[in-house]
Amino acid sequence: MKKLMMSMVAAPLIMSSMVSVASAADDGFNIFNDAKFSGEIRPRYESADVADNNHDAGNAITARTRLAISAGLFEVDGLNAKVGITSVNNFGYTDYSDGLIAGAPNNPQYDLILDPQQAMISEAYLAYTAADTTVLVGRSHVNLDDQRFIGTVGWRQMERAYDTATVINKSVEGLTLLGSWVYGYAGVGSVTTADTGSALVNVNYKVNDALVVTGFGYLLADIHNTYGVRLTGEMALDSVKLNYAASYAMQSDPSLEYNPAATTPKIDASYYDVAIGANVSGVILGAQYESLGAAANDTDAKGFTTPLATLFKFNGFADVFLGRTSSSNNNGLQDASLTLGYNANELGKLVGMYHSFSAEKGTDTNLGSEFDVKYTNKISAVNGLTGLLQGAFYTAGDQGIGADKDVTKFWAMLDYKF
Repeated sequence: MKKLMMSMVAAPLIMSSMVSVASAADDGFNIFNDAKFSGEIRPRYESADVADNNHDAGNAITARTRLAISAGLFEVDGLNAKVGITSVNNFGYTDYSDGLIAGAPNNPQYDLILDPQQAMISEAYLAYTAADTTVLVGRSHVNLDDQRFIGTVGWRQMERAYDTATVINKSVEGLTLLGSWVYGYAGVGSVTTADTGSALVNVNYKVNDALVVTGFGYLLADIHNTYGVRLTGEMALDSVKLNYAASYAMQSDPSLEYNPAATTPKIDASYYDVAIGANVSGVILGAQYESLGAAANDTDAKGFTTPLATLFKFNGFADVFLGRTSSSNNNGLQDASLTLGYNANELGKLVGMYHSFSAEKGTDTNLGSEFDVKYTNKISAVNGLTGLLQGAFYTAGDQGIGADKDVTKFWAMLDYKF
């Protein structure tokens, strides 16, 4: 608690000192210029109830507070810096298990809600832009494409931040080239930095609105190498707006890729995803089929996994398959889903989603089903304020192959950005 309060106090002091230094040289040389503040306050109630697991339902009341300042440096065109801090407070309300602390479960009598009370520096970087190229070094939020492979998990109160050296080039019209060396990341339940020597390459070319082509390679040290391609687009036909996405990726063991004699567990799995959506005068329709492939043969240790994804966006809001898709997934996961909703503009948007889950191989393959519902609305009385109500209802399938318990979750949240 003491560390949390110190961090919350330190953030405004750091930011005010930056402004003081910037304004101290009214008629001389400025270290900082064009300072801009931003922030967010996000209170949330979340409940989690896993049936018949000998735990009480978890109930969490938390709030995320984020403050950041960005400014130009030394009056050099294109040179900028940003510093931000994020804190999560549960106000002493601990009727939930908030994850692992010091290697032991915290409040293990309750179901898990991964929002422990903590604080960390969530952004701290230097960026320099010259012509069509930007170089960024330090801690920032990195979300690539649909966040299926690289994301910040912004849904959790303490989202992931990446420590990188990144180069982005847009010299060719419609083409964005990104190369990034990731030397650490932190967040999502732990503010301790995880060291990693990983490389990210993302090439995005927009042909037109109907076709955007993305090629990517994500080389995650000591985990796996992933290479893939993604096609997306949207088009309008009178009152109907259509969109689609199609992805394919393959995954391999980095040790075996460069050293065939290595004896580390082999990873040889594939991924594909096809989605189509439509908006017909506010009515939202969608269908999607996603497959994270099983281990290619019995000697493989893992199927297709995405440990640095924003996993909450995929395979149901109940997060039943979080461990499977982030670490092992031996038998694979297939997710067929349908979406139906309505956007009533000033009255808000209501969306329902149905998922049917199955394993790719094995004797018993029924992994259950889930229904999710989400209502969001901008609260017009306060600029920047959004409200959300959300529920997830998972029904278990075959026993003994994982996801054996029914799960029910609810959320009520306000999000104020300024």
